Amino acid sequence: MQKPKTEAEIQAMRDGGKILAQLLEDLKQQVKPGVSEKELDAWVDREIKARGAIATYKTDEVNFPAAICISTNEQIVHSIPSDYILQEGDVVSFDLVITYKNMKTDSAFTMIVGDKPSGAKKHLINATEQSLYAGIDAIKGPVRIGDISAAIEKVLKDAKLGIVRELVGHGIGHEMHDGIEIPNYGKKGTMGLLTPGDTIAIEPMATLGGEKITVDADGWTINTWDGSLAAHFEHTVLITEDGAEILTRL
Repeated sequence: MQKPKTEAEIQAMRDGGKILAQLLEDLKQQVKPGVSEKELDAWVDREIKARGAIATYKTDEVNFPAAICISTNEQIVHSIPSDYILQEGDVVSFDLVITYKNMKTDSAFTMIVGDKPSGAKKHLINATEQSLYAGIDAIKGPVRIGDISAAIEKVLKDAKLGIVRELVGHGIGHEMHDGIEIPNYGKKGTMGLLTPGDTIAIEPMATLGGEKITVDADGWTINTWDGSLAAHFEHTVLITEDGAEILTRL
């Protein structure tokens, strides 16, 4: 059960979501071979401020040592931007939370550095993104979390990808994580009921290998246990009377 939001707070999430969506779209133009993760983080940090928002990761709520998570190749999520120079063909995920008018929105995408994706990399990215929209499409108004989870799982299983089960989506709004969990696997008709006004971050994570994960000594960076490539897509979504509104889309 989420803390109720006023219409003004929901509108703040809409406005913040548009800022976030445009920022991530602009970020794609900055990603190219030869640029470092730290350079991209610095660009994101500047742009968040320039667009009137706050880098949520750098606040006391999170205390992450950067404005954005940049996870490359076998890194799944929560990776701290490093001096690593991006190479042609790298699989890179960008995960960003901003605060606008005290409300949070969260979104992520995965892309290939340089050339257009092909082969297994293209399959990984396309299927993971498709699973996100399958989860969103499962929302027809009030919905059981299991309905969303089952829709995501079906796409990833059909694609024969590893489903990262230890990491989940979450409720979002007044806080970055408000207690609701949205797994990327499950059964229809199970788990909690989401109702109009609830806002959630749906975020499937998948691999070209197995499901097991490891955590680096930094306490943040999460990798695939077997070194396989990973992908991550995410939107912040508002549950409505008859469906879902994607807040982090232009």
